[in-house]
Amino acid sequence: MGCVIAMAGKGGTGKTTVAALIVRMLRDAGSGSILAVDADPNSNLGEALGLEAKETIGRLLDDVAARPQSVPPGMGKDAFLEYRVQTILQEGEGFDLLVMGKPEGPGCYCYVNNVLRNVMAKLIEGYDYIVIDNEAGLEHLSRRTTRAAEALVVVSDAGKVGLRSAKRINTLADELGLKIARRLLVLNRFEDSPDPEALKGLGLEYAGNIPTDDSITRISLNGASLMGLDKGAASVLALQKIGEKLWRCN
Repeated sequence: MGCVIAMAGKGGTGKTTVAALIVRMLRDAGSGSILAVDADPNSNLGEALGLEAKETIGRLLDDVAARPQSVPPGMGKDAFLEYRVQTILQEGEGFDLLVMGKPEGPGCYCYVNNVLRNVMAKLIEGYDYIVIDNEAGLEHLSRRTTRAAEALVVVSDAGKVGLRSAKRINTLADELGLKIARRLLVLNRFEDSPDPEALKGLGLEYAGNIPTDDSITRISLNGASLMGLDKGAASVLALQKIGEKLWRCN
């Protein structure tokens, strides 16, 4: 299996921005094939990477759950979902993007979710790096993508509320039975060294911090892609310093 980097963090921490920058740095480093998975219904990883989502796994699950007869006769659900997932994949410059979305229909998804997890396992095997941008609840990790990751990267601010949320995410990973080799904390939009006492008891290894970067704000206001961010930008330089901790795979 490729190196799975699962991102998590409460809303507003800049988690999606950090996920997009990791994808960009892996690509620029020539690290191999990359799959970016937008698994947060409230995030915009595709936009941050310069791609517009045309289809989502959520809509696919709605269709199959509501109309099981849509699976062609003689074709198993596994094969059908595998084919449809391949058609949903979008090609970027040096990476692929898969948008999970969120099913909204009244159909039964239990069996479809199990099949999808098998399909996702096969898909992940085909890439060297997989960066999954999750919601704080880690729903897609537990139900639809993969229950194992080389690294869980929790993005937080340096405040007490943010750090408590980071701790809850780490605890949730245990409760869900996720197999995670390394659990890392990144403090975003933070210039100073954190208080060691504030980091105790989180269950997370402190990987480093990323300072406030006005160039990211300007790009976001213009609706542009972070792939065009200058190589000398403060966020890029900071991520380079802590990068190996984030995507080092055994």
